[in-house]
Amino acid sequence: MLAVLVAAGCQSGDDSSSKSVTTTVTNTTTVIAPSGGSDAFGRIPVIVKRTEPSVVSVVTPDGQGSGVIYRADGFVITNAHVAGDASNVAVVLADGQRLDAKVRAKTELYDIAVLEVDKKGLPAASFARALPVVGSLAVAIGNPLGFENSVTAGIISGVHREIPAGGQTPALVDLIQTDAAISPGNSGGALVGGSGQVVGINVAYLPPQQGAVSLGFAIPAPTAVLAANQLISKGEVEFAYLGIRPVQVTPEMNQAYGIGANTGVLVDDVISDSPAAKAGLKSGDVIMRLDDRKIVVVEDIFAELRQHKPGETVTLELRRNGETKTVQVKLGNLAQRPS
Repeated sequence: MLAVLVAAGCQSGDDSSSKSVTTTVTNTTTVIAPSGGSDAFGRIPVIVKRTEPSVVSVVTPDGQGSGVIYRADGFVITNAHVAGDASNVAVVLADGQRLDAKVRAKTELYDIAVLEVDKKGLPAASFARALPVVGSLAVAIGNPLGFENSVTAGIISGVHREIPAGGQTPALVDLIQTDAAISPGNSGGALVGGSGQVVGINVAYLPPQQGAVSLGFAIPAPTAVLAANQLISKGEVEFAYLGIRPVQVTPEMNQAYGIGANTGVLVDDVISDSPAAKAGLKSGDVIMRLDDRKIVVVEDIFAELRQHKPGETVTLELRRNGETKTVQVKLGNLAQRPS
């Protein structure tokens, strides 16, 4: 069943500016401890007071979206679909200051853009280095429908979301799902966890017309940070790419299907013409080790891939038909992966 995601970006008077988008699986990192508790929602005012100065409005020729101050020396993260084709936009700070901004660089693949303003000493946000825990507090801050500095709250509803759709933006990858309300204009804004750190960059939502209720999505902070750093330093983004659809192995799965391992990552599918396919990986293989890292959960694979560059060769230890195999894989570039 196809589901249409609507980019929650630049809000204009014409609803036809909304874009359909899709998601695929990509890199992640290890999971952080919960920041919840019975008083989690009582901390929202403190979280907002801490984070709100770091969230900005992004005004483009096509409308208005949101952004998050990334570095105090003038860099702001937003979505590529918010920046659109503009080379120059305006950034409005939480205190009302309006600044001219240059679109430093962007990547449609990850739907991340970096804006640069000529101002130092900006109140930069703190970005989480790991994924939030499902069920923990989520606070969305942005400018939905032009209502600046709006705050909505909910929980982290899921991670590693992959939604098959008919859209045209392959940038949305391995999303965080939240029930904190996200609307047009929220794109590029902050999804904040209970610790006050930005855990994601709000990017899209499923509209009510799809039968959805409170289904919003954000690009994980580790992905946004990695993309932003490369955009600032190189003007483009590279991610090491293996080319499999991974599934977590559990003892129950092993008992039911005779996988041959109680932990590890099952190769559910191998992407055609990917590095994994060229190396001879097969559906049903169980990855037990990637170089020196023991693979226990899916996140271990993506965390290890973050330590490598496209073109490097890694060693996979597999279980196949009850036997252990070693396979060498030359990693590809996710930006150039087969469509």
